[in-house]
Amino acid sequence: MRDFTSDTLRLLLSSLNSAGYTFKTITAYLQNPSGPTVILRHDIDARPANALDCAQMEAVMGITGTYYFRTVPGSYSESVIRQISNLGHEIGYHYEDLAAARGDFEKAITLFGDNLAKLRRLAPVETICMHGSPLSRSDNRRLWEKYDYREFGINSEPYLDIGFDKVYYLTDTGRCWDGERFNLRDRVKHAEGFSGRGHTHPFDEKRQPVELSPHNTFDIISTLKSNRMPSVILMTIHPQRWNSRFIPWISELVFQNVKNIVKSMINRTGRL
Repeated sequence: MRDFTSDTLRLLLSSLNSAGYTFKTITAYLQNPSGPTVILRHDIDARPANALDCAQMEAVMGITGTYYFRTVPGSYSESVIRQISNLGHEIGYHYEDLAAARGDFEKAITLFGDNLAKLRRLAPVETICMHGSPLSRSDNRRLWEKYDYREFGINSEPYLDIGFDKVYYLTDTGRCWDGERFNLRDRVKHAEGFSGRGHTHPFDEKRQPVELSPHNTFDIISTLKSNRMPSVILMTIHPQRWNSRFIPWISELVFQNVKNIVKSMINRTGRL
């Protein structure tokens, strides 16, 4: 069985469900932060049709999650956004306005307001999450050093509002689950001072780090079967990476491997 196919994703979600986890959107978790829970986040960087396939599969399984859409060509699809919202999923804004404005804060906040309004014409939007913009020098989260997203009716930005000392963070960045060296900005900080590099290490009852380093999806499933998975998981999925048809699957594999090489070089040298 190949990894990063629709069947493998379905198996992962089914395994989490069988292990007793409840799936929640970002907003639902912040309203009721109890476990065992999977906070299910999807970043739609490209191929919105893949996002719709993923959302439909989850809806059939009785699962809801949050879908963060960029407003650039290749990610933004009004039809897809409406359909995913109608399936009961939460829609969020995957913002990249500071990078788009090349670090100009005033221009960026204007872009943010315009893009948020554009999304809200299609579905309710109460949550935002930064896009990493790996080729930009601007970290989009810095916009909130000067402005307050709550003034726009936004209730959450996961990087700023979720306590990562209580949440095990897993992301398929790099087309694997341990892609720290390929990760430029998808990083989190614990209250204890630990800086996550792609996924975070949970803590046991004595507040000692639990070392879990799943590389592929089947490693996560094995960890679930051995009852070693933490009770609260924030899982980030990029639907563009999950393809059942072979040509899109191999294309994504090759393209991601090239991106990983570039990101590794940027991480080592600190240069864009």
